[in-house]
This record gives sequence, structure tokens and C-alpha cells, in this order.
Amino acid sequence: MLFIIGIALTFFLEFLLLSKKNKSTADIILALWLFFTGVHLFLFYLHFAGLYSQFPALIGVIMPMPLVHGPFLFLYVTNLTNQVPGRRYLQLIHFVPPFLMYLYMIHFFILPASEKSAIIESGGTGYETFSAINFASIVISGIGYVAASQVLLRRYGKRIRQEFSDIEKISLNWLRYNIWGIGAIWGVVLLGNFIFSDQLRKYGFDPDVPIFGTVVLFVCFLGFFGIRQSNVFVAGARPVPASPDLQPAEPSRQQEVEKYAKSGLRDTDAAQLHKKLNEFMKQEKPYLNSSLSLSKLGESMDIHPNYLSQVINEREKKNFYDYINGYRIDEFFRLVSDPKKKHFTLLSLAFDSGFNSKSTFNACFKKVTGQTPSEYMRQKKAVSV
Repeated sequence: MLFIIGIALTFFLEFLLLSKKNKSTADIILALWLFFTGVHLFLFYLHFAGLYSQFPALIGVIMPMPLVHGPFLFLYVTNLTNQVPGRRYLQLIHFVPPFLMYLYMIHFFILPASEKSAIIESGGTGYETFSAINFASIVISGIGYVAASQVLLRRYGKRIRQEFSDIEKISLNWLRYNIWGIGAIWGVVLLGNFIFSDQLRKYGFDPDVPIFGTVVLFVCFLGFFGIRQSNVFVAGARPVPASPDLQPAEPSRQQEVEKYAKSGLRDTDAAQLHKKLNEFMKQEKPYLNSSLSLSKLGESMDIHPNYLSQVINEREKKNFYDYINGYRIDEFFRLVSDPKKKHFTLLSLAFDSGFNSKSTFNACFKKVTGQTPSEYMRQKKAVSV
């Protein structure tokens, strides 16, 4: 019953995704992933319920199918975080291994159903090498794509802090849990096939049952959060144009190997821009805009965002996120010290300082002071007394 529910839920979630308005490429990839997951669960159910004899053409189809899940995870993360290579068709290369496996199995698929069943029931007699290669590929693919997806997500986390002052609405914690969920499934695969397989069979349990049971739970998580998730990405950096007041200089050999060597921003110009930026922050207080981004700040100052990013990183030794929220923390200190604001709550003062959520405020406050806002206020009252 569990697997029937999982199959029905998978295709239902796929239907919801396909009926979603303004579908992104990531949504389409997730829909395809759900389709293959549903087919995979259905094929396992035929094996589990002993119904393969009713569908002889499907015997053996399940064997290379685990090889598609790693690529789907990787492509989903890649497209959702806009880290797609310039030539999108190159993404298809990730599906070459399962394609080759299915190509190799063509001569197996054309065998009579009785012969295919006999080979499967004997544990793959005549196909021992293929089975070993297939299983090794599945393990390597699972672990490799989970690790690669985690690297992409970590890179994206660093990138959004260079572009946005508030990342609450674009946090991909659920996607991180998604990656961990896939990792957990591969962990169950390894445990079920290497460590506990003999014990499970000893007590009459199929080692694949826990694996596909975990897949069903994962589908619930994947569908619920995936359908709700909007397409979030950081726009690619625009080319840096020549600026009238910031003339590009010829980079030296040493500068060419540094991070911003090719930006064309000379040291004297960077110092002027840094001064201009700090004056603008103090006078105009753009950080009070909770949705302030690097591009918006650059537009307000009529300066290219790449130059601003370079100056903030090199001169302030901070990313954009920490730089802007540092000003917001200073604004909070100013407001909380104002006698006219003493009847306001800490959260309302945080919002007045430019923060957009309690969690972001608390995290930034503790990073700056080493204390939570409540701890700081209690200490401040104790000192005043």
C-alpha cells in the first residue's frame, strides 16, 4: 500500500507542477524527475508484488534507472540557482551513463520473457560483469552528484551575499535538505546492499524495501517544497563598461592574477569610490530599504555594481550582505538609544533599521556583538542601573 500511495503521489505532484503558471526550467526538470521517480517506484512495485509476469516487456528496465536521479538532482540545483553553462545542451551529457547502460541491455530486452525472468531470478547469471559495473556506477553517481550539488549550493550561498542585503526570501535551506535527503537514500542503498543485506534476507525482508520506502518519504518532501519554491537566482554579472570618471588602467602582471585584476579600477579611483560610497551610506541611508541589492545601490549612485562589489570586498573586507547589515545594526543602536523610541519593541526597531525579518536581524546582531539582542538589552539595563 505504501508504494501505491507513493506512485500516486508522485504523479499527482507532477501534474501540479505541470499545471503551475510561469513554469521555470527548474520546474520542468523537477517534473521530469518526478515522472522518472514515479516510473521507478512502479517498476519496483511490480517486483515487490510479483507482477512482472504481467508486464514482460518491463523486466530489467529498473536496473540502470537509479543512474538518472543524480543527474536530475544536479540539473535541478544548477538551474534553480542559475549556474547553467553557456551551452545548455551540454547538460545532456549527464545522462550518457544511463543511456549507455540501456543501450548495452538491448539484447537482454529482446530475449523471451521466460529467459529474462530466469536471469533475474538467478541473480544475473551471464550478466555478472554488467551487474557489477551497473551497481558501482549507481553508487559513484549517487555520491558524486550529491557532493557536486552541495558544492553548487555552497557557491550560490556565497554569491547571493555578494548581491543582496536580505537573503531571507531566497534562502534555499529546503534545497539543502533536499540534497541531504538524496544523500540519505544513497546511504540506505549502501547499508541495504553491503552491511545489512544478509540480515534482512535472513528474516525474509527484501533489502530494496527500505530503500524505496525512503524514496516515498522523499517524494513527499520534494513535491511539497519544490512546488512552493519560486525560481530564485542571481543575475549574471554584466560586463564592466568604461566610465567617464573611472578610466580603466592597464593591469600589471601581478594584478592580473588577483581577484579584480581585470576590472580596470585603479587604486586611486577605488579610494575615491570608497569615500563616495561611505558618504552616500551616511547621508542617504539606502540600507533602510529592506530589499536593497547591489544593483539597486549601483543604480542609485550611478556606479557599476561590479565596481561597488570590488570596493566593498577590498576596502571593507566584507561581502555586500555583511556591509549593508552592519549599517543596519548601527542604525538599530542609534534608535534603541533614542529616549523617544523606548516604548518600541526590539523587532519594530529592527524593521525601522532596514531589516526584513527577525531571524536575519538576530543572526546579524549576534555576528557583530557576540550576543543576542535580548542579552544585549539585559546587559545594557544592568550597566545603567
